[in-house]
Amino acid sequence: MFSIFKEHKGFGKQIFLLAKDELIKTYKGAVIGPLWAFVKPAFTIFVYWFAFSVGIKALRAINVDLGGTEPASFDFFTFMFVGIIPWFFIQDSIIQGARALRNNRQFITKVKFPVSTILTYTALSRLFVHLLLIVAMYVYVVLKVGVSWYNLQFFLYCPLMFIFFVALSWSTSPMSAFSKDFENLIVSVMSGIFWLSGIMYDSYGFDEPLRTVMMVNPINFFVNGYRNCFLYNRPFYANKTELAIFIVEFVVIFVLGIINYNRLRKKLPDVL
Repeated sequence: MFSIFKEHKGFGKQIFLLAKDELIKTYKGAVIGPLWAFVKPAFTIFVYWFAFSVGIKALRAINVDLGGTEPASFDFFTFMFVGIIPWFFIQDSIIQGARALRNNRQFITKVKFPVSTILTYTALSRLFVHLLLIVAMYVYVVLKVGVSWYNLQFFLYCPLMFIFFVALSWSTSPMSAFSKDFENLIVSVMSGIFWLSGIMYDSYGFDEPLRTVMMVNPINFFVNGYRNCFLYNRPFYANKTELAIFIVEFVVIFVLGIINYNRLRKKLPDVL
């Protein structure tokens, strides 16, 4: 752990500059450049709005049991909008995080550069886009639902989400560098992960034991967390079981990431 942190020391400015360059490189050659990072999720949100709010009338309202006498009710688009915003960051972080070392092999094979910082600035470039989408979402939420002190919990969930998926890339990116098949596997399962996560539906709404099983998916923790912030007005510790499961998963991912990174990083120059 300390060796990874040590690699970041003195590279703060470079990480931010490389994160910006990573974002520019992703959309190089496009007429509107980095604005595609906003256009793509905006189009996806429009498609889901049309399909579920206009096309499927039965799904206009989502009722969520928040422990009160009556379940809270939200129109489907608002419910989906708040849940899908973290998903865009999560999806890009998982896929781009797995590809980061292979896509930036020149930093590993040609120059002496701290390898772990590549994973950090790749995720940071995705975070820039995420914050832009958050601003758009928050304006909508304020107009639709209003302002709440619980909105401040965003500053807990967002950094935690960033750290979690950077730590995940400590394992997935070296493994993808060793095996292209592993990278292809990650890309292939992302669509299934989307539908297994509570983005388009309320994961709290299942009966036991499926309700607890859904909490094992860490993506649900962040999706529900964003809804706690902006819709449910609930503290992050409201569901202690979900919080406890996530803490265990966070520690496991962090420790495995450190082990895998330190085990594989010295072999990366030869592999790439």
